[in-house]
Amino acid sequence: MVGENYNKILKKIEESCKRAGRDPKEVTLIAVSKTKPVPMLEQAYNAGARDFGENKVQEIRDKYPVLPEDIKWHMIGHLQTNKVKYIVDKVCLIHSVDSYHLAEEISKQAVKKGCEVDILIEVNMAEEESKFGLFKEEVIDLIKEVALLKNIHIKGLMTIAPYVTDPEDNRKYFKAIKDLSIDIDKKNIDNVSMSVLSMGMTGDYEVAVEEGATLVRVGTGIFGERNYQI
Repeated sequence: MVGENYNKILKKIEESCKRAGRDPKEVTLIAVSKTKPVPMLEQAYNAGARDFGENKVQEIRDKYPVLPEDIKWHMIGHLQTNKVKYIVDKVCLIHSVDSYHLAEEISKQAVKKGCEVDILIEVNMAEEESKFGLFKEEVIDLIKEVALLKNIHIKGLMTIAPYVTDPEDNRKYFKAIKDLSIDIDKKNIDNVSMSVLSMGMTGDYEVAVEEGATLVRVGTGIFGERNYQI
């Protein structure tokens, strides 16, 4: 079932790309495996999944040593500074950087472990009080500061759109963050690329792809409902 779901999502991404005149190779599907047991991740892996997203540091630490080495791990949840050291050399991308304090700790731990870390700046496009992320007007100042840190590279932006019943309601937020990424790219800031746009989840990833997402984060659509008791 997991493998079938994964391939269905890939097909829908292809269709979304077709509608938008995009190459499906521009979009990577991240299987969001938070709270899911290793055997379910193995099913997704066997179906072709290589990019997995986790919300919690502990889950990356537990799953990393027991799953294939060619998996690319994405830290997509809120990251506390005191936990950075556990994953800085294990993840391919940290999606959720929203403060200089956090970026500084990532840089410090990366230098200590002798690794380079790619990050995304998290933007709260809908300005929801319950969500992490910077407001649009705060983004450029943080990017300029973070870009100067050692062993850290800004690759783009990430947003978590509001929960909606009609995915069309989030199109304006996806379009707005895409426009923001274009504006930032034009500034040609050293150590800053806007090649990655992480947006869209199970309920709205098709619209996100139409508006320029390069990474979509799908959990429920692949693995089913999450068990929050874990």
